[in-house]
Amino acid sequence: MRKDYKIQIDRDQFRERLNKYTRKAFKLLPELDEPRILDIGCGTGIPTIELAKLSNGKIIGIDIDQSSLDKLNRKIDEEGFSHRIKTNKCSLFEIEFPDESFDLIWVEGAIYPIGFERGLREWKRLIRGNGFLVVHDEKKGLSSKLKKVSECGYELLNHFSLPMDAWWTEYYKPLETRIKELHLIYKNAPEALKALKKDQEEIEKFKKNPKEFVSVFFIMKKLS
Repeated sequence: MRKDYKIQIDRDQFRERLNKYTRKAFKLLPELDEPRILDIGCGTGIPTIELAKLSNGKIIGIDIDQSSLDKLNRKIDEEGFSHRIKTNKCSLFEIEFPDESFDLIWVEGAIYPIGFERGLREWKRLIRGNGFLVVHDEKKGLSSKLKKVSECGYELLNHFSLPMDAWWTEYYKPLETRIKELHLIYKNAPEALKALKKDQEEIEKFKKNPKEFVSVFFIMKKLS
């Protein structure tokens, strides 16, 4: 029952609503011709696919979760991007590409485990001279993060916060609507209802402190 439930509540359809901010961040970069892009913590590839549509580059998406990569690989085939997007299972703590392999590193919601400063410092070697790093991270500690950009050897080209209500309007509200619909469908299925409760708890956590979910895009250029 849990498996069937997960198919019906596929969160990607809600996460895709936030792609407007991925597009905004990408357009703040200088024009890149056939860039090599590394998408760190790509998950099921919502930004990855969008980056392929926005650029004419080649992309490698990395993540530690094979099931997410499997789902992304299916999307890659469906979208006809198999010649431009590849996936690689690896930890963001153990990225082993050669130095200066990429023109652009893209990181949405995945820098938190390693930390903002450590991520900037460790991933810098992967970026070609005058290449770029784009990070989407929580707004908490913004002033400190802005200082770390230059300290870690980057120029901050731009940054912007998502609207205060973006995560609610674009993601959690439609997710909650879907959960209510599934409550009716699975009203006699205890395992499904248990799973729905867990998802609803995440939404309630958001409602209690929505400011914690405000996020920021940082658009940076590596200083060689």
